[in-house]
Amino acid sequence: MNGLIGRKLGMTRVFDATGSHVPITVIEAGPCPVVAVSEGRVELGFGAKKAKRTPKALAGHVKKAGVETAPRVIRRFTVTGEAPAAGSAVTVAIFAEGDRVKIRGVTKGRGFQGVVHRHHFGGGPETHGNTRHRKPGSIAPGTDPSRVIKGKRMPGHMGARNFTELGLRVVRVDAERNLLFVRGSIPGPMNGLVTVRKQGGPSRHD
Repeated sequence: MNGLIGRKLGMTRVFDATGSHVPITVIEAGPCPVVAVSEGRVELGFGAKKAKRTPKALAGHVKKAGVETAPRVIRRFTVTGEAPAAGSAVTVAIFAEGDRVKIRGVTKGRGFQGVVHRHHFGGGPETHGNTRHRKPGSIAPGTDPSRVIKGKRMPGHMGARNFTELGLRVVRVDAERNLLFVRGSIPGPMNGLVTVRKQGGPSRHD
């Protein structure tokens, strides 16, 4: 198994052998019950739904695997080696110190924002009498092509999108408390749901 579902608890720091501080994100990773197993794919769950909020179809789906309580979320993961049995649990023990992982989550929603905040535009002059301090300015040529070019950076909805942070390093694994300590920041707010997968290749934090 190469991944599981977790919850972002927040950020802190630890000190390495040389005394340098390392910024880390703490993730409550698993345990994730195995809801279903198919060819090359495994469905993992995380959290628990209240019985009165569980649809009958979902309750019957998890009952086949021998899971008593329906998970709050279910995600699919690919399996390269031997797949775990349905009804078993995948824990944070699948990771080890030094592993590289990629973490996917939903970024913080910022609502409707202008170009200065959304795209880091410099804005207009800050002089007396100027009225274009934070406006985008001209957005398109006039005669040719007489339209706004596709992909033009403009005001709009910011954040609340899926984002994957690549090449993060596992600093520590606490199997007793189901905690995963990862170097660097990850997308999403505190208590936001994330998926953690193993990744090969170089890390930008090395």
